Amino acid sequence: MKQFPYKTTLKRYRILALFFTLLALAIIGKAAYTMFVKRSFWVQVSERKVKEDIQIAPTRGNIFSADGQLLATSLPEYKVYIDFIVKDRDSLTQVSAQRFRDSIFIEKLDSLSEGLNRIFPEKKVSWFKTHLKQGYEKKSRHWVVYPNRMSYMDYKEVCKLPYLNTGMLRSGIHSEIFNETKKPFGSLASRTLGDMYPGKDSARSGLQLAYDSLLRGTPGVSHRQKIRNKWLNIIDVPPIDGADIMTTLDVKMQDFAEKALMDQMKEIDAIDGVVLLMEVATGDVKAIVNLSKCADGKYRERRNIAVSNLMEPGSVFKPMSFLVAFNDDKLKITDRVDCVGGQKMMYGRKMKDHNWHRGGYGVLTASECLEYSSNIGVSVLIDKIYHNNPEKFVDGIYRLGVAEDLNLEIPGYAPPVIRRPRKDKTGKHWANWYNTALPWMSIGYETQVPPISVINFYNGVANNGRMMRPRFVTAAMRNGEIIQEFPPQVIREQMASSKAIKDLQICLRRVVGQGLGKKAGSKYFNVSGKTGTAQVWAGGGKTANFLVSFAGYFPSEKPQYSCMVCMLKHGLPASGGGQCGPVFKKVAEMVMKSTMKPEINMAKDTLHAYMPIVEYGNMNYTHEVLQDLGFHCQMEGNGENLALGRAAIESKKVVLKSQNLPDAAIVPDFTGLGARDAVFQAERLGLKVQVEGTGVVRQQSLPFGHHVVKGEKIRFRLSMDKGRNKIAMPEIEEIDTVKIKQDTIKKQEL
Repeated sequence: MKQFPYKTTLKRYRILALFFTLLALAIIGKAAYTMFVKRSFWVQVSERKVKEDIQIAPTRGNIFSADGQLLATSLPEYKVYIDFIVKDRDSLTQVSAQRFRDSIFIEKLDSLSEGLNRIFPEKKVSWFKTHLKQGYEKKSRHWVVYPNRMSYMDYKEVCKLPYLNTGMLRSGIHSEIFNETKKPFGSLASRTLGDMYPGKDSARSGLQLAYDSLLRGTPGVSHRQKIRNKWLNIIDVPPIDGADIMTTLDVKMQDFAEKALMDQMKEIDAIDGVVLLMEVATGDVKAIVNLSKCADGKYRERRNIAVSNLMEPGSVFKPMSFLVAFNDDKLKITDRVDCVGGQKMMYGRKMKDHNWHRGGYGVLTASECLEYSSNIGVSVLIDKIYHNNPEKFVDGIYRLGVAEDLNLEIPGYAPPVIRRPRKDKTGKHWANWYNTALPWMSIGYETQVPPISVINFYNGVANNGRMMRPRFVTAAMRNGEIIQEFPPQVIREQMASSKAIKDLQICLRRVVGQGLGKKAGSKYFNVSGKTGTAQVWAGGGKTANFLVSFAGYFPSEKPQYSCMVCMLKHGLPASGGGQCGPVFKKVAEMVMKSTMKPEINMAKDTLHAYMPIVEYGNMNYTHEVLQDLGFHCQMEGNGENLALGRAAIESKKVVLKSQNLPDAAIVPDFTGLGARDAVFQAERLGLKVQVEGTGVVRQQSLPFGHHVVKGEKIRFRLSMDKGRNKIAMPEIEEIDTVKIKQDTIKKQEL
């Protein structure tokens, strides 16, 4: 057997081993050379190929109404540009590519201009053609296609147009994206919802700013890497979209309140106007309207007057003054005061009632002082009680919560400013107080209270002394799940004693029932409230400005909502009850109508009569059927010879009467009958019937009283619409055939 050649084989393996060892050393050497010697070069290359830490903007959250309707959302808008120069190529390729692009642009310019005009018809085809030529001749690298921003749908249509549809590399099309706040309901509660800075993801007002951290979301992080000549976006940290917030606003109430206020402001030529509507139990703001007259004479929401307007409230402050005295047990609603002749000198300054020129009111009770809004009556009573101790009065105002800083999340909110008496260094004299301060403060001057604080006081009175913090947002949600709740907050568990609250409720009810607030009352439910009129500094003008208002709640027995209406106007006449009361009434009736839920025993059939409709026929059988159905029936006469007749409704009972058909057959009134009954009676008269629709008869082609010709055609139009339905059957009168014939002759003559 031949021996294996170990020496030759081992020599070959040694050569291979040496080769691979040298190869490994070369690779290691090359890697070391790349890592240390060429490190800076390759770092620069990698930076050109990879773009780190690119921020991914999250989707901003939406704002919804209390019933889930979209109030504000953030949508992208686009501006489209063209780069008319080819770049990033060698000179020869760039020149040829540029010529190719130029030829295509010139060829497609007409069709491109026509397409842009079709999408944006406000600009003519010639304008687009001239505009694009100008950018082409300037060889602009950032020439705007259309000067305004466009929606996403318009942007997609623009990208499909000739020349632009060749893509970014060939046509040079590129765009900028802007997030813009959109409000589907237009100006409704615009200042409360707030706005974004144009072209920026940055809130500047309203709830958008107050809840910006929730609405904004958290940005993500990505990097771009070039792989095989293509840039790829690689997400490192995904973005977290912004949360949606649920507000307390009701779209229907907001819309109606805005229309009611605007109509009244136009009528009296008001400068500013506010409506605030709150839910008593929770403090939820259901509607907030802020209208101001602009230079063009139109009314728009420019400022959130309801939360920022610090003005002297006037007579709506009087119930606050009386509640302090009621709570201190220093005043009763039956206490009397002499209002003299409508004018009274108080510490060298003249106090007047609104009817001073008619001799004033004379002697009034404390309740009547509020009913007729007597300045003299209120100021004399309060000054008599607290003149020597004004600190106690002001402390009482603070205890009620009127001066409370509500800490509202609405940017621009200004807390009330109510001055406290303060002694000088000696402790013997007032440093910031004088004798007339208390009388005028008691009737709504010497203080600055925004409307939101005024209505919050009345809301607390309606809630039997439990003062709630006004609430605008109930929850924040993401992907349909609640991530944060904002429950109702109690500011004062009890503003004043139960007796004091009850006494004030009685007074406020009388203001509307028999006082100056009658125009705010409703015939459907009871209303409580207080009128207010305050003269405001007019900036040196000859004509004074007046702040007229009405604040209250409804229904009086079990309050559900509180509401305040106030308007700033030029000159006289100025009346809180006469000018703000009607707006309050409209809003209150609309709210009660939309929220009222009738009891089940009040349910009625809306398609048929509440009392039975009985047509001509056998009254004996009719009597049996109606009795079985539970209706109270009465037979005319002794009940005999009623084989044929009709029925009538008298005093909620059915009276069966004898009646024979006239000799001349006439077409009856079929409206309100079902198809079966109408067809039966018409065919019995010898008519041919055609029926259209379903429901009950609304129209008939042959009019009532028309003389029947056998074989004649009658057409019935049926509908479920309630417009012409007979809800209750009127008493049936005897048919006078002579009168029908005379009417027919007159119609023929006409």
